[in-house]
Amino acid sequence: QVQLVESGGGLVQAGGSLRLSCAASGRTFSSYDMAWFRQAPGKEREFVAQIRGSGGSTYADSVKGRFTISRDNAKNTVYLQMNSLKPEDTAVYYCAADRAIVVFPTPKSYSYWGQGTQVTVSS
Repeated sequence: QVQLVESGGGLVQAGGSLRLSCAASGRTFSSYDMAWFRQAPGKEREFVAQIRGSGGSTYADSVKGRFTISRDNAKNTVYLQMNSLKPEDTAVYYCAADRAIVVFPTPKSYSYWGQGTQVTVSS
């Protein structure tokens, strides 16, 4: 069983930055496929960014060039650095993990989820 705990959310003005963290349990964290998703009120959960055990990453078009996903395997932690934030980035952000390699990152592709952290961007 893998447990994920997110932190780092909060209220920020448009144009500002936040860094989210996701601490994971498990002795094989380095091989996990990790991702961030987000869900705004009344909307479906959507993919934000993914980082594989190899270190390769992918991003949603809406966040490319503004968000950076990274991982520190020594700390069993994945990060999401969010810059140039916009009001439309407002959502609950969730960390997700799976032991398998995820080719197409959708919510159904991930077995383990954190509880979420709120990010609110004011205009």
